[in-house]
Amino acid sequence: MLNNRKNLSPQTLPHNLARRRGMEIEKKPKTYQTNLFLSSLLSSSPSLSSSPSMAILLVLLYTFISCPTIFALSSSGPFTPQDNILIDCGTNSPATLPDGRVFKTDQQASQFLKTKEGVQVSVPSADVPSPLYLTARVFVQEATYTFQLSRPGFHWVRLHFFPIKASQFDLQQSTFSVSADKYVLLHNFKVDNNTTPILKEYLLNMNDPTLTLKFTPMKNSVAFINAIEVVSAPDSLIADEGTSLFPVNNFAGLSKYSYQVVYRLNMGGPLITSQNDTLGRTWTPDTDYLQDKKFAKNASAATTTIKYPGTLTPLIAPATVYSSLIQMADAKTVRPNFNVTWQLEVDTAFDYMIRMHFCDIVSKALNDLYFNVYINGKMAISGLDLSSLTGGLAVPYYKDIVVNASLFTNGLTVQIGPLNQDTGLTNAILNGLEVLKISNSVDSLDGEFGVDGRTGIGNKGTVAAVGFAMMFGAFVGLGAMVIKWKRRPQDWQKRNSFSSWLLPLHAGDTSFLSKTSVGSHKSNFYSSTLGLGRYFSLSELQEATKNFDSSAIIGVGGFGNVYLGVIDDGSKVAVKRGNPQSEQGITEFQTEIQMLSKLRHRHLVSLIGYCDENNEMILVYEYMSNGPFRDHLYGKELPPISWKQRLEICIGAARGLHYLHTGTAQGIIHRDVKTTNILLDDAFVAKVADFGLSKDTPMGQNHVSTAVKGSFGYLDPEYFRRQQLTEKSDVYSFGVVLLETLCARPAINPQLPREQVNLAEWAMQWKRKGLLEKIIDPHLVGAISPESMKKFAEAAEKCLAEYGVDRPTMGDVLWNLEYALQLQEAFTEGKSEDETKSSTTAAASPSIVVPSSSSPSENNRPVSHPEDNKGPAKVQAMDDHSGTAMFAQFQGLNGR
Repeated sequence: MLNNRKNLSPQTLPHNLARRRGMEIEKKPKTYQTNLFLSSLLSSSPSLSSSPSMAILLVLLYTFISCPTIFALSSSGPFTPQDNILIDCGTNSPATLPDGRVFKTDQQASQFLKTKEGVQVSVPSADVPSPLYLTARVFVQEATYTFQLSRPGFHWVRLHFFPIKASQFDLQQSTFSVSADKYVLLHNFKVDNNTTPILKEYLLNMNDPTLTLKFTPMKNSVAFINAIEVVSAPDSLIADEGTSLFPVNNFAGLSKYSYQVVYRLNMGGPLITSQNDTLGRTWTPDTDYLQDKKFAKNASAATTTIKYPGTLTPLIAPATVYSSLIQMADAKTVRPNFNVTWQLEVDTAFDYMIRMHFCDIVSKALNDLYFNVYINGKMAISGLDLSSLTGGLAVPYYKDIVVNASLFTNGLTVQIGPLNQDTGLTNAILNGLEVLKISNSVDSLDGEFGVDGRTGIGNKGTVAAVGFAMMFGAFVGLGAMVIKWKRRPQDWQKRNSFSSWLLPLHAGDTSFLSKTSVGSHKSNFYSSTLGLGRYFSLSELQEATKNFDSSAIIGVGGFGNVYLGVIDDGSKVAVKRGNPQSEQGITEFQTEIQMLSKLRHRHLVSLIGYCDENNEMILVYEYMSNGPFRDHLYGKELPPISWKQRLEICIGAARGLHYLHTGTAQGIIHRDVKTTNILLDDAFVAKVADFGLSKDTPMGQNHVSTAVKGSFGYLDPEYFRRQQLTEKSDVYSFGVVLLETLCARPAINPQLPREQVNLAEWAMQWKRKGLLEKIIDPHLVGAISPESMKKFAEAAEKCLAEYGVDRPTMGDVLWNLEYALQLQEAFTEGKSEDETKSSTTAAASPSIVVPSSSSPSENNRPVSHPEDNKGPAKVQAMDDHSGTAMFAQFQGLNGR
């Protein structure tokens, strides 16, 4: 049976879901309906209204039904869906599931299907959670299911897929699309495994009396489906108004969209199947998505203690969800200061509605729990006070947050943490989490194209209006160009470029090339004077990046996005596309151009070319295939790199920074040195990147007075206090990089206890105790020379001196790192020689040198790695040398 659910969303069925989805669900009777019923009954029967006993009985009945508290405790009336269409595709005998639902056969559902060729396939048995996955219907050509709906409004549409083995088809390789009327449900969908059934669950807002499901196989492929569910859902399930995350504001119109259920999690509780949910839903445990489990603990209470308020019923979530939760673990500190974090993978091209469920079952008294909720690092709810919102304990509450696609860079992160304002308990809770993908502007839930091929324009009238406006704008622009051409200056050929006076890139002084243009050159020949390299046309870069496809994004910053592109001969490049709407982006873009136009070094990322067409601000760099240095230290499950290789990377970055400080007449301060701005090429050669915050040092001065900018955790405290930027500010930041290299953890981690949050402060405490080896990366234990580590730690400590005047130059840092590398190489060679001699003594046969894998006990290590690498500790043997000069030759280093 299936038992690996680590990276599966609720759409992917776990192995024990034999009872998939039942329809025994509850619905709260509405008060106004009871009033109408009572008044009509009394008015239509004078005899009833005149009978005192009957009138009293009716009043008591009305009171019992309409009382919210009584209903919450005793509601057992099921929500009966008016539409309840269940089809087991490919079968000839009705399937009855353990939850009591009965699915129709192909014969019984034949009136719904229209296809030229449909093939039934089945297997007698398989390791699947439900009989629904033993049969399937295969379509060689387009096929449609048409269902007559009894009522408009929201409907569940659930599609079940499992590629059973069929002699005439390889269903695992089939690729197809599925649409439901105007909604795209699946685009070029392919089931890429044959072990785990997949459920795609949608909540569609249907306003037409018919629903048409269309299956369209791709060319030379087929489509298939195992089972279909079309079931009415209560319209009250989706409120019309929520809250947008950024900027924080009311978000109206949620009921107008359709949704795909991506995750439905029960925090701290068990799997909830259709038999225990009011709407036949499945809630999976949150365990696989909870990060740093040592920071969280669960709690639970009896479901009978949950008191639904009058405004919320079990239709929103069953009592089983609200009777369990995840809260902050006991950090054994006076004031714990960390967050509990869940990390979920999502399609970053869509907006999402995040529904969070809360119910305080841990507090002993009211007004004792206040906490914050964060989504993707932004404050979603500040100082959540459940007591004031619900008026009691164990009372359910939920909040809908709409998250814009632009806020997704690396999936979805949900965090809860304490308010830390000396108010009540230091705790935070979360009971349940639902993540729903929102249909986009062309009614798609998969891909950017609508059913009719639209990519963003809503209707033909809009298309015509936009087309007319564009044509009118083109004529106006052409006329302006003609007038300006007639009035062109006589010395126009000597100007910076044709576009500098005829086609300004931006209004006023925001033209990103005009500020950097020097000398005399013609259009498209900036490289001759500015060092900007090759000129790319916009169409070339669109082709290279597949029209700036979101799937090609490899980085995001204040300037805009960085895309992976392929040019000419198949060479990969990084394409940085500026965002003209971002003033910060334009400024950083101009700074980066100014810097790169005068910088060339082996350890600085090289500029290949640029594009300034159609108001674009695009720079093209060499592609660094191994990405940021940080990804190889923590946060990504990449193979650990050896201590020697880490030293070589630090030496390369130090050389790049040393060149910045000394290789030009004025000297350049990077101002944003961190492990994400040290990139690695395919040979793991380090190159410093991102010069958007860099500053020239004025002639004759050793500092720049400027507003404080940089990244928390790396920021020079002296620069922060005095707002005077010096080369020693880069040295401080590089000291933090060195500690990250040694300890393999972030510079700032608010999830840790207070004394461990800041890496620089924490590591230096252990250094002063002489116990720094206690907090180093476990992968380095036993493989690092004590002398090499000592010299490396001394270099880091000097970099982190409180005052800049006490810090070394980058040249001095480089000297120490080279020395640390030599010590490590001598240690490795000596170790190998000792092992060889030992093996020769022990046996007469030719010896085989086996690297030692033993490491000291780590039982006494303090908590230092909230993002521990989960692989076994090992050291990669690296054959390449450091590429640096011998120690004796290092004295003559001049920054190149």
